[in-house]
Amino acid sequence: MTKTKNAGDVSKKAFKGYIQVYTGKGRGKTTAALGVALRAAGHGLKTYIGQFLKGQDYGELHSIQKLSSWITLEQFGRKGFIHVTKNPDKEDFKRAKSGLEKCREAMLSGAYTIIILDEINVAIYFKLITEKEVHDFLDKKPEDIEVILTGRYAPDSLVKRADLVTEMKEIKHYYSKGVQAREGIEK
Repeated sequence: MTKTKNAGDVSKKAFKGYIQVYTGKGRGKTTAALGVALRAAGHGLKTYIGQFLKGQDYGELHSIQKLSSWITLEQFGRKGFIHVTKNPDKEDFKRAKSGLEKCREAMLSGAYTIIILDEINVAIYFKLITEKEVHDFLDKKPEDIEVILTGRYAPDSLVKRADLVTEMKEIKHYYSKGVQAREGIEK
C-alpha cells in the first residue's frame, strides 16, 4: 500500500507524529478521533481505524464508506460485546489480539499517517490485551505516524507516555432521563 499524493497533501517529510489519548467517562472519545480522521482526509492524509470491542452497525461506518479512499475502518468486536458485564470468552481475546496485529500491520505499511485504536483502553481494562502489548505496539511507531488511543480507563502508563491526553468528563447526560441512543447522534 502506498500513499496517494495530491496537491493539498501535507508533506510527509514535515510531519511529526505524536501519541494522543482520549479517555474519561464522558461522551465523545470516538467522535473526537473520527474528527481527526475527517480533518486529515481533507489534507490528503490516510487514516486506519481499528475498533476494539465494537461489532455493531454505527453511523460512522456508513460515512466512512463514502471516504474509503482516505479512511479505512475495521471492527474487531462481536456484536453486543461492549455491553457485556461478565468475563469475556476466548473469542473476545482472539479478536483483540488479531485486531492489534492488524493495527500494527497498518501502522508499518506506509499506507497511513494516522492510526486510531478505538476502545483500546477498554480492551486493556477487560484484560483482552495487556498494557505491555500496547506499549510494544507504540515502541514500533514510526516517527511520522500519529497514533490515537481511545476509551475509558486509560492506564496511567499510557497517559504518562502520550503527548496529548484529553479526558472527557460527563457533566450531564439525557441517558439519566431514560433517553435511548439515537441514530445519527449516539450511534
